Amino acid sequence: MRPATCPVKPIKIGLLGFGTVGRGTYEVLKRNQQEIARRAGRGIEVVAIAVRDVDKARAIVGSTIPLSSDVNDVIRHPDIDIVVELMGGYEPAFSLALDAIKRGKHVVTANKAMLARHGNELFDAARTHGVMLAFEAAVAGGVPIIKALREGLTANRIEWIAGIINGTSNFILSEMRSRGITFATALKEAQRLGYAEADPTFDIEGIDAAHKLAILSSIAFGVPINIDAVYTEGISKLAKEDIKYAEHLGYRIKLLAITKRTSAGIELRVHPTLVPLQRLIANVEGAMNAVLIKGDAVGTTLYYGQGAGSEPTASAVIADLVDVTRLHTADPENHVPHLAFQSEGVAALPWLSVDDTVTSYYFRMRVADQPGVLADITRNLADGRISIDALFQREPSEGENQTDIIMLTHDALERDVNAAIARIEALPTVLAPVIRVRQEELL
Repeated sequence: MRPATCPVKPIKIGLLGFGTVGRGTYEVLKRNQQEIARRAGRGIEVVAIAVRDVDKARAIVGSTIPLSSDVNDVIRHPDIDIVVELMGGYEPAFSLALDAIKRGKHVVTANKAMLARHGNELFDAARTHGVMLAFEAAVAGGVPIIKALREGLTANRIEWIAGIINGTSNFILSEMRSRGITFATALKEAQRLGYAEADPTFDIEGIDAAHKLAILSSIAFGVPINIDAVYTEGISKLAKEDIKYAEHLGYRIKLLAITKRTSAGIELRVHPTLVPLQRLIANVEGAMNAVLIKGDAVGTTLYYGQGAGSEPTASAVIADLVDVTRLHTADPENHVPHLAFQSEGVAALPWLSVDDTVTSYYFRMRVADQPGVLADITRNLADGRISIDALFQREPSEGENQTDIIMLTHDALERDVNAAIARIEALPTVLAPVIRVRQEELL
């Protein structure tokens, strides 16, 4: 893997993990080694891989690279300059990354969960030991969103970010819409195609997106990473009827990760969201990712691409490897700050509870088909200072004694909405819990 035409001694890396992304990183480095060396100014050479199944990995890499089931053979390797952590999860990934940093090795990682939970400690350690911790692949796979925020949009005061940053949930919602199927059926299809794990909780309940959002918010606003501040709501309770009604009203439902800077503090929330059909992000389908960023100077920019997969994620890993290689011998003070802001510029700001956020809403209410029901509902909404923007009622089938009332509201405070829903659900004519989906115009 060492380019013969590169006169400078190659930088040496070790891989922790040889799963989907690890194999992709190895293959892309091997296939594009000459082009990568031309960009980096020197070769990038894999000299050790820690892997669970040595025999399986040996069939892929041959006998040219040492393989080991002991991660310490990579962490403590005297010749390795960069450790590439591709194991995932919180532990032992965090302890290994921290150990590598303390040994003076740069670290490249695709591990959003580790960074969301332990990123502040890892970045502090990297600054202390004068090494780089690079993580482009941790958010949106092959989409260079971290670099855009850290470098391309440096001149801007970021106002908000809204993104589809979990391909599994987006695939499920796309299938529900295009095929008119239930959530459960769409999930089974996602699992059959390999988009969803056997245990899909992190994807469908918004946890994966929350990890990524915590990182993006930190880079956007110069605040410490705070995963505990992210309000998280998944898509598992959405019905195909909600997808259909949203479309009827001119919207699509997407699982959005949203962070906003407000006068009261920083919003951090992941939840299903109604998005107007005219917005480009509403038309992102399948397992693709897309992120909107609003800056005060540049306006709104959109970043779109594959958010997962072997080679798309490997593309981001190798971009980090090239960046680290270029700056390997540079004074640490000349490195791009990990979280975009110089360490003394990172400051805690208030984190808003979801109860204190203001947005508009979609409501679906299953009610008895009898006079006076709508008047009772609208009175309770008015008591909560919630005004109606649009409303329609499904025509009940012959002999049916219940129906759906669908509403869109103007902007309202979440706390007021919660109180109004509680009052409405207590009405004897409201036959099921109110389905509520937040709405964003993204202007």
